[in-house]
Amino acid sequence: MKACVFTLGCKVNEAESASLMAGLEARGYAVTDELSPADVYILNTCAVTAEAEKKSRQAIARIRKCNPEAKIIVCGCAYQRDPQAFAARNVSVVTGAMHKDRVLELLDFSGTSLENEDVFCELPIPKRTHTRANLRIQDGCNRFCSYCIIPYLRGRTRSRSLTSILAEASACTAQELVLTGIDITSYRDGDKDLGDVLLALSDFPFRVRLGSLEEGIVIRDFLEKMRAAGNVCEHFHLSLQSGSDAVLKKMNRRYTRAQYLEACALIYDFFPDAAITTDIIVGFPTETEADFSDTLAIVDEAGFARVHAFPYSRRAGTVAAKLPDLPAAVKKERMARLSKVAAAAEERYLARFLGRTLEAVFEEDGGYTHNYIRVRADGAREGERCLVRLEQPEQDGAHAVIIKEI
Repeated sequence: MKACVFTLGCKVNEAESASLMAGLEARGYAVTDELSPADVYILNTCAVTAEAEKKSRQAIARIRKCNPEAKIIVCGCAYQRDPQAFAARNVSVVTGAMHKDRVLELLDFSGTSLENEDVFCELPIPKRTHTRANLRIQDGCNRFCSYCIIPYLRGRTRSRSLTSILAEASACTAQELVLTGIDITSYRDGDKDLGDVLLALSDFPFRVRLGSLEEGIVIRDFLEKMRAAGNVCEHFHLSLQSGSDAVLKKMNRRYTRAQYLEACALIYDFFPDAAITTDIIVGFPTETEADFSDTLAIVDEAGFARVHAFPYSRRAGTVAAKLPDLPAAVKKERMARLSKVAAAAEERYLARFLGRTLEAVFEEDGGYTHNYIRVRADGAREGERCLVRLEQPEQDGAHAVIIKEI
């Protein structure tokens, strides 16, 4: 029997799908993550944007073309948001974002759906590649940003036990482990927080990279634990969303512009070479030209190494959906301006490291340094961890020379 696990969306979905694939292999299935003829399909959906939802629904038709008679199990956020959209597409079984620990039960399930529970779902320990692996430590979100649908789909924040995290980490043979979750900043296991997770992982041979963080995690205690761990990449993906206090308040982001910049300054105090990357939403309802100017300015002030910018997309069911949307032309023009400013910031950050030697982990088509600089090097092999000297800038990174393998 052959099974296909097809995934859309975030690193949390990717981590969950890797676990599902391991569970399928343990049951004797030949498993693939590419759409191809199979007996069973598990579709792990996404609903972070309307486009992601659309692609999730379209995937059903793509699966049917591969095998019209196959059993199709749909799980994840897009189903959680709009169950009827998938039930109407003649799938076999459906379940939401909080029941992925029971997806494998659905292989022999005679019903059509499962109810949700507000607990952290444990999944099989996945097989790990020799390069990079995602380890899911948390799920759900209590922040309820006004533009975001995810808390309504993933439920309240739930953390994985530190014991369970270490069990999965012990099975990992990857060179880099990425800690993922919907809001890993909120991680708690008794009196243990995210910094304690880093300390617990400090004796493993792989390096650790943090997933997306919120400004509130950046305090001295956390940074001291991170530095003491010694194997954590100096890369902070610190979500911003806007450089305007007025817009941040409308977004229900729980910090000010000044507080965000203070967090960046504290990071640089501890890790002068750190890469701070971020997300920015362009054209949020009520965003004025002055608000947008504040966003452009903070790109330079924060010293971002990379900016992931995207235009605001209204999500029905959120608070922001009730606000008047900005014209598409305004969003497009502002996106273009922000892209130029962000590209210049990325070039400045990269220039600081040309001629320097950094550690990099290589994948099939290149690698990343500990501070998230994309590098390509002649003779690099997938799965290698090397010291490299950055020679010259290239599109989306730098060309490097391998000094030695670690």
